[in-house]
Amino acid sequence: MSPLQPNSPSAVASGQEFSREERDQLLRLAHDSIASALEHREISLDPPTPHFAEFRGVFTSIYLRGELRGCVGYVLPTCPVYRAVAETARAAAFDDNRFPPVSQQEAPYLQVELSILSPAQAIRPEEIEVGRHGLLVSWHGRRGLLLPQVPLEHGWDRQTFLDQTCRKAGLPVNAWQEGATIEAFTAEVFGEKSGKDQWPVVSG
Repeated sequence: MSPLQPNSPSAVASGQEFSREERDQLLRLAHDSIASALEHREISLDPPTPHFAEFRGVFTSIYLRGELRGCVGYVLPTCPVYRAVAETARAAAFDDNRFPPVSQQEAPYLQVELSILSPAQAIRPEEIEVGRHGLLVSWHGRRGLLLPQVPLEHGWDRQTFLDQTCRKAGLPVNAWQEGATIEAFTAEVFGEKSGKDQWPVVSG
């Protein structure tokens, strides 16, 4: 599955599934994945613990001096979270077409933020909780995703959140009322620094 480029993540209140030690380990992995690509060396992507072997969707954002430098992720849980962090970190550094690839000189100054997603499940519009749920809207082969943080950052209500998720999919803003599939997920967000808001480029 190809990574998607989502909204820029920032801190949001959520339950903590991952311990401080696990968070630190995943952030180090993201940095090492980027550095290893620049240094042309291999790293092990075998999950070191059963928790890291669970399949999860993951988004990785990287920042340089407070500015978004790349943001790419997997919506669906297609591989273990450990591998997903490594792959999306590398993709954010080198494959986000909104930015040039990260250079060797920039790598030591990068800051990483991770969003670990729960599995997406179908939801009725009236059940959506702004600030808790992220949305995935699909219709006619198009798909748009926004993380739970986005409506809080922009002051959106539930309807605007739905409208804007449709817009990100390249659909009419009222597609969620016309038969589009609506799925929701939660995200545990943690990292070293949040950069400025930047809107997503999400492919279908």
